[in-house]
Amino acid sequence: QLMMEERRTVTALLLLVLGHLTTALEVPLDLSQPPTITHQSPKDYIIDPRENIIIHCEAKGKPHPSFSWTRDGTHFDIDHLSNVNMKQRSGTLVVDIRNDKAEHYEGTYQCTARNDHGTALSHNIVVRQSRSPLWSKEKIKPIVVQEGVPLVLPCRPPAGLPPPIIFWMDNSKRVSQSLNGDLYFSNVLRADSRNDYICYARFPHTQTIQQKQPITVKVLNHASSRGSAEKTYCQGPSSSKVVLRGQVLEMECIAEGLPTPEISWTKVSGELPAERTSYLHYQKTLRIVNVSEADAGEYRCIARNELGSVHQTIHVAVKAAPYWISGSPKNLILAPGENGALTCRASGTPKPAISWAMNGVPIESNRRVDDDTIIFTNVQTGSSAVYQCNVSNEYGYLLSNAFVNVLSEPPRVLTPAHHVYQVIKNHQALLDCSSFGSPIPEITWFKDSRASTLDGEPYKIHDNGTLEIHGSQTRHNGKYTCVAKNMLGISENHVYLEVKEPTRILKQPEYKVVQRGRDAVFECKVKHDPTLIPTMTWLKDDDELPDDERLVVDSDSLTITDVTDSDAGVYTCIMNTTLDQDSASAELTVLPDAPTDLELTEQKKRSVQLTWTPGDEHNSPIEKFIIQYEDSLHHKGHWHNLTQVSGMKTTAHLKLSPFTHYTFRVLALNGVGLSRPSLPSRMYKTDPAAPDVNPADVHGFGTEHDNLVISWKPLTANQSNGPGLYYRVMWRQKGVESDWTAVPVRNASKFVVSGTPTFAPYELKVQALNDHGAGPEPDVAHGYSGEDLPLAAPDNVQVQVISSTQAAVHWDAVPAKLLRGHLKGYKVYYWKERGLHKHNHHHEEKQILTFGGNHTHGKLPGLHPFSLYSCHVRVFNGKGEGPPSPIQPFETDEGVPGAPSSLVITDSNVDSLTLEWSPPHDRNGHITGYTLKYHPGKAIAINNVTKDTTISFVHTRYKFYLNAKTKIGAGPPISQEARNCLNRACFTLSPAVASRQVDIATQGWFIGLMCAIALLILILLIICFIQRNKGGKYPERGCHTDPEFQPMKEEDCTFGEYSDNEDHKPLKGSRTPSNGTVKREDSDDSLVDYGEGGDGQFNEDGSFIGQYSGKSGCRDNPEGPRAQRRPPLSMP
Repeated sequence: QLMMEERRTVTALLLLVLGHLTTALEVPLDLSQPPTITHQSPKDYIIDPRENIIIHCEAKGKPHPSFSWTRDGTHFDIDHLSNVNMKQRSGTLVVDIRNDKAEHYEGTYQCTARNDHGTALSHNIVVRQSRSPLWSKEKIKPIVVQEGVPLVLPCRPPAGLPPPIIFWMDNSKRVSQSLNGDLYFSNVLRADSRNDYICYARFPHTQTIQQKQPITVKVLNHASSRGSAEKTYCQGPSSSKVVLRGQVLEMECIAEGLPTPEISWTKVSGELPAERTSYLHYQKTLRIVNVSEADAGEYRCIARNELGSVHQTIHVAVKAAPYWISGSPKNLILAPGENGALTCRASGTPKPAISWAMNGVPIESNRRVDDDTIIFTNVQTGSSAVYQCNVSNEYGYLLSNAFVNVLSEPPRVLTPAHHVYQVIKNHQALLDCSSFGSPIPEITWFKDSRASTLDGEPYKIHDNGTLEIHGSQTRHNGKYTCVAKNMLGISENHVYLEVKEPTRILKQPEYKVVQRGRDAVFECKVKHDPTLIPTMTWLKDDDELPDDERLVVDSDSLTITDVTDSDAGVYTCIMNTTLDQDSASAELTVLPDAPTDLELTEQKKRSVQLTWTPGDEHNSPIEKFIIQYEDSLHHKGHWHNLTQVSGMKTTAHLKLSPFTHYTFRVLALNGVGLSRPSLPSRMYKTDPAAPDVNPADVHGFGTEHDNLVISWKPLTANQSNGPGLYYRVMWRQKGVESDWTAVPVRNASKFVVSGTPTFAPYELKVQALNDHGAGPEPDVAHGYSGEDLPLAAPDNVQVQVISSTQAAVHWDAVPAKLLRGHLKGYKVYYWKERGLHKHNHHHEEKQILTFGGNHTHGKLPGLHPFSLYSCHVRVFNGKGEGPPSPIQPFETDEGVPGAPSSLVITDSNVDSLTLEWSPPHDRNGHITGYTLKYHPGKAIAINNVTKDTTISFVHTRYKFYLNAKTKIGAGPPISQEARNCLNRACFTLSPAVASRQVDIATQGWFIGLMCAIALLILILLIICFIQRNKGGKYPERGCHTDPEFQPMKEEDCTFGEYSDNEDHKPLKGSRTPSNGTVKREDSDDSLVDYGEGGDGQFNEDGSFIGQYSGKSGCRDNPEGPRAQRRPPLSMP
């Protein structure tokens, strides 16, 4: 038995898959098929008793089905009812109730549609008449309560069908309506005493409203009324509620208390679903839409006021009427011999029961029915039928029809032939290939020629045969062929695809801010596919443009002439084609209107009241008003800002100046911008008066040593306050007993006092006057008469040498009485007399360093080492410099020398060369010696040379470095290159020394010399050959030792440490005597062997007297070193 159950399960799964593959098929109406219900009235059908009853039942099938009805489970015979008719080719019933009552036709109806291939059933249709009964007449006694206590006014509306909607005219945080329609007062106030509390009931089906008898409430004053925090109106500390899945859950929490409690909600067993939750009636009602099983649990409402809190817990259980899990059962189309299955998969809470029927007749449990599935195997022609699946629990039921149609049909393509599909570039293209056949046809697609089927990117064939092209491009244009094939035949269809360019707005409309009465133009330039017909549409605020001749629409623009307030808004241009569209929006903002009706009131000598009427603000509140004025007496045609006031005000108290002809205007400013100015007010003239202010910026200074210039900022025309403006200029010397001297000055802003002592302090005053009097007493300003050159030089000037290039200078300040002016600073003059070296007599121009203010010391940078300098110091004021201090000489310390002036290779022969150089231009001290280094131009090893070393040159290029030394250290080197080209000397001068390079290889004398040398070598080789044949002895060392294969010993490197500028590799250590001579130690080659004497001395000008010479190891010298000649440097 277990094996049978497993086999049944496997078979069911297989048939489910087969059944699923048929869900997309629709049987063409020209083929035989069982009935299918296409339209029916709702299960709960409430009718209007004033209208005819229409109960819908529509079905299709081949042949067309016939219809019959049952009422309350028995056959409903309409043939004997004259007022009941059934529509032609339909099962819809029409009941004429003009001579009858609708309530006689209440009941449960079911429609049956049948033909030769099966029977389909509608669901049960419960027909009920809508009812809106009247409120019962009752006499309601007045309700008397104490102030501060809670109160409930009952509604108790009559039961209607459907239930009525209840409402009161009162709703606030303190007074609210409950879900059952009663009106709750958390606490009553004296103001609640009324006699017109009415509950209304609106019956939606009949659109009628009925009202309850008015209720009278009298609230008595309670002297000892105190606050309280009472319980909620809900019964007990907790309650429960059942809600069905998919419906709306509403829970309320109305609390009594004084002060009025605040309500809050929480879910004890989880979080509230924020996207589906809302609060009504001041948080008193919690509403959750589209309830699911996850919404079950405990909810808590909390009521709080300043005296305490209470809470209420509500237990919510979620039940569910039956619902489909994966949709209702689908029709099944099978070919003879095929297998299939019908599935009725549904759920609910509690779990629903499933029953099956065939053609309306219940199916007893057998091997073909497995709970929610009916299995079909090896079906045959003539076994078509309609199966009903009924799923039910205590909260509802589902009834669904699904037929099994056994057909044997060749394929047919249902999509219209030669259809042209148009799609926008880069968009998805869907080419339909709807087909039918039994067995189910296989769909393939081809493009243009049938070279290969379309499969893989960018193509995808869906289960229903549709070909999807992802991201269509121009190359996808063309003819497509859809082929449907099964065992009974083949069918094909041709369609076409055209890929179009997208529509794009190239220039979008821009934000506009205009004043009323001006024009506004919005541009909207578009690019589109030339084969598509475009349509331009303009919207205003997402609606059609107003029908106004001022709005002119062109092909690529919208013009609004004479803009008014109502034109403000968002304008959108939409370019539509048959395939796509593009849109862009811009806002038009109308500036606020100018204020109007300017009026001057409360006119006084120095003030006036200005009032105005604001213009339209165009949905942008006025932020402020700006008041401007024109003075036609002094500045006609020029408007000036006077003041500004808040946008909430329409008046301004203006302070005025005398002797001015005022005209005012007002501008409004909002978030958009400034309005146009209002029309000017009438002119308002103020009387002349004495000046209110005196000139500002009074200064005293001198342009000569014996004068005082008094200057000031003159008054403006508005500040003059009247005609005849002039100034009284006053001065007196400070610290001297004297009266003020005063002179009148007109049409000027300065006055010169002559004959003053040099740089004397003065007190100054300037007063404004006119024909109507003098201004206020002026403030006292201070100044000085003219300056003269200082009389004294700084004393005690001292110089302290800090380094070879820097010195510090100190001096004493010049007394103030000798400055004769404002101290500006000190200037240090310094210059180089000469270098301390005996060959240097250079004299430089004077240099000046300025130290501002009261400085008495400073540093002199950039000095030359080992030089004699002189300096002196001067004080200066606004007039100029004073006399110099005595000259102070000082000497700078020695420094490192500069590079030698030149390094030249001279007397360069086949086997020798001579180096000559000039001492540095900047010796910066006593030269103690020179350092010479060399290395092959491209070698890694770097070699040092000493005077005692004889070197065999085997490389073709050498580089020499020479630098000078003082006791402070070595200076920078100068370099030179030399090249050895086999049997001739070639050299190239370094750019560090300017020289001329001569190619001696082209000189006649050089060619002759080379020939002589070649002949001499030939003779020597012959002599060597003869001596060798005689058995001559040779030293153990070879004739030619390659220094590249014999590492240089540390004692051979006697020129000191060196770092090559090219290879950056350190030389080996060497030792040089402190007296500048280089002595031979164990080296085989030494400069002692070259030149005159063994010391290899340097001339005073730095040239090297000795020459480089190579020793020959090819023969023994019987005479010893004393008889050996010292030839020039050999370069074999």
